[in-house]
Amino acid sequence: MTALIVWKRVQRWWALAFVLFVLDWATKQVVESSLYYGQEIAVLPFFDLTLRYNTGAAFSFLAQAGGWQRWFFSAVALIVSVGITWRLVKISNTNRLEALALSFVLGGAIGNLYDRLVYGHVVDFLQFHWQQSWYFPAFNVADSAITIGVILMLLESFVSKKPEEVKK
Repeated sequence: MTALIVWKRVQRWWALAFVLFVLDWATKQVVESSLYYGQEIAVLPFFDLTLRYNTGAAFSFLAQAGGWQRWFFSAVALIVSVGITWRLVKISNTNRLEALALSFVLGGAIGNLYDRLVYGHVVDFLQFHWQQSWYFPAFNVADSAITIGVILMLLESFVSKKPEEVKK
């Protein structure tokens, strides 16, 4: 398969991932230039803008691990991104819902990978809470894109018919 054919198959999906990456990067730049670390700005009774740094994974998993996790999670994101790209080449024209889901995950993974490589931590700024007693961990646009991608993958697994299911 030539590079031109591969590019034509996946260009719209990579473009979507790139748009999500840029949206994530731009929102993080605005937040970092507008807030100081730990500052919280109430937007709604259950939602704040804040500036937090996460050196771990989701929910600050391994955040206090001593630094090796930066490279581990960067490697995981890179491997996942290569795997997603390979899968997009295979299914980009045949399974659009899965390709859409993978594009969201890819854009989010690259957004957080960029932060880890450039800053050594992921910038989080969206914070939901219940009154002042329960706070969901802060997250960002990249995390949201990954979550939407996973939800779309789950949806796709329920709505798509596998060849063996069609034969029955």
